[in-house]
Amino acid sequence: KPHRTFQRRGDDLDVDLPVAPWEAALGATVPVPTLTGTARVRVPEGSSSGWRLRLRGRGLPKQGGGHGDLHAIVKITVPKHLSDEERDLFEKLAELSEFDPRKRQA
Repeated sequence: KPHRTFQRRGDDLDVDLPVAPWEAALGATVPVPTLTGTARVRVPEGSSSGWRLRLRGRGLPKQGGGHGDLHAIVKITVPKHLSDEERDLFEKLAELSEFDPRKRQA
């Protein structure tokens, strides 16, 4: 039966990790759910959705000892509602930035 938080891959587990755009761009340490509670994981500066951050030994118990890994999968999440100030900041960033997500990055 599927779990609402974790997806199983053998002894390893996957968990979605919602990340704010500024956390992905600047880097941040954020909480991630584990089987035994919560851990903190470092989201590297410049992270993109789909990146897998591995927490060694935080997965399911392995036959014969040890544990699999927990993979936190970055999901950049954009706020549905912005304050006027937030909107202004995003508009300013759009004007200043030369980044084009549809252009192949080197």
